[in-house]
Amino acid sequence: QVYVVESGGGLVQAGDSLTLSCAASGRTFSSYVMGWFRQNPGKEREFVAAISWSGDNTDYADSVKGRFTISRDNAKNTVYLQMNSLKPEDTAVYYCAAVRSYSSRYYSGDYDYWGQGTQVTVSS
Repeated sequence: QVYVVESGGGLVQAGDSLTLSCAASGRTFSSYVMGWFRQNPGKEREFVAAISWSGDNTDYADSVKGRFTISRDNAKNTVYLQMNSLKPEDTAVYYCAAVRSYSSRYYSGDYDYWGQGTQVTVSS
């Protein structure tokens, strides 16, 4: 079992930076691929970024590539999402989630554990 809790969301202006954190509990955290998704009301949950269990492999949605950076600290059971050059279209609830297989990183339905989400609002 892995429990995840996101934090760090807030209201920022376009061009600002924000770092989200995802604290996970459970002794098996380091064996999970961790992903970030985002969702707006009435829309599907959208893949943002993922990182392999070792941190050696990362992947990003085209819409955030070059602006967002995902990282993890297995000693602290924490995953981070550094978001730079934020745009109004980045506004969403951001979710952290855990999945066993890196090949499943794009598919929200394959993830085993989810946090409650943290709101990010970017004003223009």
